[in-house]
Amino acid sequence: MERITSRQNPLMSHIRKLGSSRSYRRETGEYLGDGVKLLEEAAHWGASLTAVVYTEGTSLPSLPEGVRLVEVPEGLMAAISPMEAPQGALFVAKQPDLGPPERLTGSRYLALEGVQDPGNVGTILRTADAFGVDGLFLLEGCADLYNPKTVRASMGAVFRCPAWRCTLEELTGLLQRADLPLYGAALREDTLDVRQVDWKRSAALVGSEGRGLSQAALDACTATVKIPMNPRCESLNAAAAAAVLLWEGWR
Repeated sequence: MERITSRQNPLMSHIRKLGSSRSYRRETGEYLGDGVKLLEEAAHWGASLTAVVYTEGTSLPSLPEGVRLVEVPEGLMAAISPMEAPQGALFVAKQPDLGPPERLTGSRYLALEGVQDPGNVGTILRTADAFGVDGLFLLEGCADLYNPKTVRASMGAVFRCPAWRCTLEELTGLLQRADLPLYGAALREDTLDVRQVDWKRSAALVGSEGRGLSQAALDACTATVKIPMNPRCESLNAAAAAAVLLWEGWR
């Protein structure tokens, strides 16, 4: 264990940049997580932890050998944490490869296009994990999977549920080779009630609440689906819509 008290320390600067810069996270291949509970999940599910920073009195879970342990004063933790109320511990981990797989071996997938809110992406990943999805694809315009807000909102699913970044073309190629239909959440002439679709072997595609799916994404869909709701309501938030589709697939 070591103790650091300076904000100018290289590790402290590294942590602040990981918390604030997507480009820096990509450049370094690392990401930041906060809180003891999330750290416990990361250690349990085999995340590649490199450093853990904590304040005095914090009870840490069992950690792998070789992880750098650093104690800091509460004031310094407040300065480097992405949270308004730090939870006593931060951790740095290496990002896994987010390139798409060569082929799909599962039966149910979810894809997102243009979902920019990190909290929504994290919540959707958590829901996908809960309802047994075989993987999540992040298409153009989506929030960074390793934004600290995304990691936090996933409640540990980021360590358990496979996720990949890819283009629409890469996704459609994978689905075609696996003989999986793509159902987009949108209104179109061929739109089906979500209860009419056989979700056992399929992929669902959800767009942003404001813009919906792009025309290219719509053109790539086998069909589109709608969620029955009160006529006075136009749409659901992306995380809520994804939850309904995922529950239908699970059911």
